[in-house]
Amino acid sequence: MSANTSSSSSVPSSDPLAVLGSLPGVAGSVDAVRTAVDRVYGHRVMRRRSNEITAEAALRGARGSAALSGADWALEEVRRRTDFSGEPESRTVGAALRLTAESGQLLSVWRQSPLRVLARLHLLAAGGSGDDESAGRPRLAGEPVDEPLIEAPLPGAAEVSGRLDGLAGLILAGSSAPALVLAAVVHGELLALRPFGSHNGLVARAAERVVLIGSGLDPKSICPAEVGHAEQGRAAYAAALDGYLTGTPEGVAGWIAHCGRAVQLGARESTAVCEALQRGAA
Repeated sequence: MSANTSSSSSVPSSDPLAVLGSLPGVAGSVDAVRTAVDRVYGHRVMRRRSNEITAEAALRGARGSAALSGADWALEEVRRRTDFSGEPESRTVGAALRLTAESGQLLSVWRQSPLRVLARLHLLAAGGSGDDESAGRPRLAGEPVDEPLIEAPLPGAAEVSGRLDGLAGLILAGSSAPALVLAAVVHGELLALRPFGSHNGLVARAAERVVLIGSGLDPKSICPAEVGHAEQGRAAYAAALDGYLTGTPEGVAGWIAHCGRAVQLGARESTAVCEALQRGAA
């Protein structure tokens, strides 16, 4: 993990993620996220039509993630299209849709082998075919990376391998840290490492989604953080990541807060969908 923070907390070193929960402002972000999530889960529409909310959240989340990767399509265009095999933007939207559709089905594997899930996510993003021999595996030394939004220095393949193993170890060991903290760290680390030759942003945001679902914070996947990341804008997203990459307490806390706002905005989006369904307008 890139965060090189320190704390006077009595949290044992065997649970380093829990230390991040004590950073200034993080507890407030966690509380705000919990309140926003509880509000949408408590909406009366959720009692009868939760499957519709989940499906709509997946669609809107895919649109948001694709927008951050350079394919900023209108929601209705994403909803209308059936063929995503054409130009690069179309393929990006198709990749985002595949990831949001399958992320909730990978929870049992995630709990046993996070690296297998990451490989699966990249294979999905790359199209699921065997045409790209780099699909589904971390990049090798000297292989290029196509991720134009993230301009931070690119770690070498050996560092990527070691840090991925470390991240997987943290996930498998379990933590008392709030779900938001773990989701933000997984997301941030994958953006920092860019372990694959392509689609790293899409994979990182899908992994954040997996953590939020699997942690029990958003078990029905109705609070699409991707919507909130897109709403805050690409510049704010990159700036928050830059803070995380510094490894300072302020930078890491700022990234966690940014991810927290994204979940809150995703919850607000689904609350609006619930209201529309209640009015019969959607």
